[in-house]
Amino acid sequence: MHIWVDADACPAVIKDILYRVAERTKLPVTLVANQWLKTPPYPSLRSVQVPKGFDVADNYIVEQAVAGDIVVTADIPLAAFVVEKGATAINPRGERYTTENIKQALDMRNFMETLRNSGVETGGPPAFNQSDRQAFANQLDRLLAKR
Repeated sequence: MHIWVDADACPAVIKDILYRVAERTKLPVTLVANQWLKTPPYPSLRSVQVPKGFDVADNYIVEQAVAGDIVVTADIPLAAFVVEKGATAINPRGERYTTENIKQALDMRNFMETLRNSGVETGGPPAFNQSDRQAFANQLDRLLAKR
């Protein structure tokens, strides 16, 4: 099992949780971003800087992830690709994407994008808060307990 992190937009508090997981479990955790990331010097933790560009980090994660891995991302199309490969995708708010719910999530994302492109103000997601952090930690713990 490998944990892949779409790190460009990942909240710092979620990265901190993942750093502790890497230290505690010794599972490989890789943060992928198009910028340099400062990470703790844990043997199982690494950071990969990819070139700037649209979906470059996402494509890297899709190429690397295999069945049984965990991918942390708020990007629903990325989640769909890795779920299709048999990996598990969770977002920073702790929501797990599965073969049963990813189509609905993609449809909603595409619908909202269509609204925004037509000029409708849709607002953004609510501010990230303590309950989101806890939901993520709980979901990650459940996934790690299954290994």
